[in-house]
Amino acid sequence: MELRQLEYFVAVAEELNFTRAAERLHVVQSGVSATLKALERELGVPLLDRSSRRVALTDAGAALLPKARAALDAVEDARDAVGEVAGGLRGTLRIGTLTSIAVIDLPALLGRYHRLHPRVALRLTAAPSGSGGLAAALAEGALDLAFVSLPGQPPAGVRLRELASAPMDLVVPAGHRLAERTSVALTELAGEWFVDFPAGYGNRTVTDRAFAAAGLDRQVAIEITDIATAAAFVRQGLGIALLPRFIVPRRDDVRQLTVTGADLRWPLSLAVSRNRRLGAAAQALVAMATGAAAVDPAPPETPNR
Repeated sequence: MELRQLEYFVAVAEELNFTRAAERLHVVQSGVSATLKALERELGVPLLDRSSRRVALTDAGAALLPKARAALDAVEDARDAVGEVAGGLRGTLRIGTLTSIAVIDLPALLGRYHRLHPRVALRLTAAPSGSGGLAAALAEGALDLAFVSLPGQPPAGVRLRELASAPMDLVVPAGHRLAERTSVALTELAGEWFVDFPAGYGNRTVTDRAFAAAGLDRQVAIEITDIATAAAFVRQGLGIALLPRFIVPRRDDVRQLTVTGADLRWPLSLAVSRNRRLGAAAQALVAMATGAAAVDPAPPETPNR
């Protein structure tokens, strides 16, 4: 069994697509297929189910995947050790990120990291299933670290380091019954329709917990996946929304209110695996990210009235 075979297998297992795996590996697709067939012959079992329209892991493939990742991690650790002696980090860093984390300037952070460690390739992944999906990918070994919003206890196999937090404010359209207020109690929102996010998103978790703690039911009119567009849906009358303070644009057609009587705090954390050693490249980014975001970002300079 060769490391190249394991590398190709992990790529296909994570992408579940030979074409995307080949692009990721920068090799031709036929080479990926031939390498994996050779690995299957050597092991005497099929690792991939190619009969369906989408590639899937067999039971044997699922059993091999964590071992293959561990073997590749061990090789990366060895390279890190040599790289540190030789005076530079190298390798690939797989980073999970939310669709919008304006509380931290991620391009600036990664730009600074790249200038310090130019031989480390950075691969960013935004999970459509939100922080929950990123945590699952991290626990499975598909990511090295991830920027997430996971209120409360972290999922099994994940360790969190909080980078920042922000209060969540109520956003309503200009013509709403609450539009002339500056604050509102959570209990006053019973019966309202909400613009919200699917389960697994941090802000959805914070909101659901607050309403459950108050014993209130809530109705969601529409679920979206891009937090940066939430205020636009509110503006169109699809519902009101509870959003991290830093994400709400200053516009005359929406109003922003503070909410009392509830624990509505959106956390941003850097997540790493509890079960895998953090490589030198990842450790360098963790150290750089700590302190890069401000806790409790300031509210808008001109509050909406």
